[in-house]
Amino acid sequence: MKVRTEFPRAVRSIEHMWIPMSDGVRLSARIWLPDDAERHPVPAVLEYIPYRKRDATRSRDELMHPWIAGHGYACVRVDIRGSGDSEGVLEDEYLQRELDDGVEIIGWLASQPWCDGGVGMIGISWGGFNGLQIAAMQPPQLKAIVSVCSTDDRYADDVHHMGGCLLGDNLSWASTMFAYNSLPPDPEIVGDRWRPMWMGRLEGSGLWMEKWLRHQRRDAYWRHGSICEDYARVSCPVFAVSGWADGYSNAVFRLLAGLRGPCKGLIGPWGHRYPHIGIPGPDIGFLQECLRWWDHWLKGIDSGVMDEPRLHVWMQDSVPPTTRYHYRPGRWVAEPGWPSPHVGRLELGLAPNRLLAQALPPAPAAAGAPAQSDPFVELQSPLTVGLFAGKWCSYTAAPDLPHDQRQEDGGALVFDSEPLSETLEILGSPELELELEVDHPVAMIAARLSDMRADGKATRVTYGLLNLTHREGSEQPRPLEPGRRYRVRLSMNAIAHSFPPRHRVRLALSTSYWPLAWPSPRPVRLCLFPLPSRLFLPTRAPRPEDGQLRPFEEPESSPGLERRLIEPEHHNWRVTRDLETDESTLEVIDDSGVHDIPSIGLRVQRKVLEWYRSQADEYDSVRGETVWSRGLQRGDWRVRTLTRTVLTSDAESFRLRAELDAFEGETRVYSRNWDVRIPRDLV
Repeated sequence: MKVRTEFPRAVRSIEHMWIPMSDGVRLSARIWLPDDAERHPVPAVLEYIPYRKRDATRSRDELMHPWIAGHGYACVRVDIRGSGDSEGVLEDEYLQRELDDGVEIIGWLASQPWCDGGVGMIGISWGGFNGLQIAAMQPPQLKAIVSVCSTDDRYADDVHHMGGCLLGDNLSWASTMFAYNSLPPDPEIVGDRWRPMWMGRLEGSGLWMEKWLRHQRRDAYWRHGSICEDYARVSCPVFAVSGWADGYSNAVFRLLAGLRGPCKGLIGPWGHRYPHIGIPGPDIGFLQECLRWWDHWLKGIDSGVMDEPRLHVWMQDSVPPTTRYHYRPGRWVAEPGWPSPHVGRLELGLAPNRLLAQALPPAPAAAGAPAQSDPFVELQSPLTVGLFAGKWCSYTAAPDLPHDQRQEDGGALVFDSEPLSETLEILGSPELELELEVDHPVAMIAARLSDMRADGKATRVTYGLLNLTHREGSEQPRPLEPGRRYRVRLSMNAIAHSFPPRHRVRLALSTSYWPLAWPSPRPVRLCLFPLPSRLFLPTRAPRPEDGQLRPFEEPESSPGLERRLIEPEHHNWRVTRDLETDESTLEVIDDSGVHDIPSIGLRVQRKVLEWYRSQADEYDSVRGETVWSRGLQRGDWRVRTLTRTVLTSDAESFRLRAELDAFEGETRVYSRNWDVRIPRDLV
């Protein structure tokens, strides 16, 4: 990455400024703006998230916001109410209070003497979500947004559920916010009030996991904040960005198809990161792309950003399977919009162990012979199919991408194509139509599409999940009738992938995918009828225009934050199998070590451990456990928190246990435990 130290306009930073809300609560902001902004006002760009601007996102903020400010913008990073150094208590994601505060912040920014009245929003993940949600409220000063790794549908396409299945990342994410919400503000910002503010958070934030588990279907709780309910409410321009290793790439396609106003899409090979620091590479000059976007929509400069194709994606080449890539080979391709006239639909039939280039109808019975039922294949997957699935959303902080799929395929129904005679490229969402029956009222199916090499190694290309009780929708799921035949449709995650000649396309189906998804209440035996079933691939032929695209510039940033490492980081994923007890465990280690931030005299510690266990095929043995340790220290001031969350289940209910302990020095100053049971709702 190229580090820039000189910019068109000199920049000054304001470490802390209060932004008053109408109810008297004050939110803490950090601001970068041109030195002469009071004399020559500039547009403002807001990032509004709960991840502690003072310490947790400080390194990332230093790379991005001063760079944009140096090109003539006021960049403002605000802690959401109840997070970081802001007053109040944060009780859940995307509450209306948060969105109302966002509208007030935008109005406040537009009224400042250094702002020319125009405001944009940028954010990744939470900040991408609330950017879309606040845009739907149509504050007049909000002129455009950049939404990275976000979603328009909080139920169907977020960290909580997928295809009506409960995701393992739901537990992981709940534990993340449990730990974040347990931390106090910085006394250097809020003064002596830090301790009562801390106690208010510890007591008032609550156990978010419990709230989420009480909404297992798509109800009003999830519809709130899902802009797909009415795309017309978003009228300002949207730049939607994601990566193929991220969990949120599908939303880019839906936003391009659904939004009525100007919209551009960009999908690279990256995980859950901004593209100028994107991993796997290639990373790109994303800040330059943002600047072109802001210049066009906030300054009225003809930057050419809207003269280009609306969608740019990285067409990934075939690679051997591994759990971590530093770089994904491929090339940039573009489409004028979505859906695209350049993407076709290849129909493949299923036969036992085979994918057929042309779907075959069932053979007619001979004259006078008794009618024969369709051929079928049966499957009851081992519970442990999914141990090599990787993370639903890769943060590229550990080897969290899917491993060689051959070990997973041993517990699945597998359908292989013939070796390809020529390159096959796909762009979009592969879809399945399956005819099946099962032996229990609640069941799930996982579908994986893999690139199978000549040596047999299988690289997962994409996958999809379906809770079969949600086959007709997630608002009113319906139990299955054992033995009844159903025709269901399953969509896999969108992807751009190039299958080379002599490789095979592999489809694998399983009845479990633990721990990526929480298993069904009981083991399920599935009967699949291959001949009437279909796989549809979104095919795209290479186009000469792809080679004429304007290349992205190399990544740039402003100088980074000085950090001194005191204790080293350690990140790993470990799969173990105890053959005596037949217990399988996925252990996730995410230890950021201990480091000093000299500019604010603060020492920061963060360590996360996660375990996902099961025994044999005993579905009641499934257990997810997370433990977070976080600490802050400046001189004699020293605080730390410990949070632990355990989720188990039986056929009728989930059991959620949690512990929260907070320490000032060596003294425990707060402790609380939770132990709740929540009925399963066809999950």
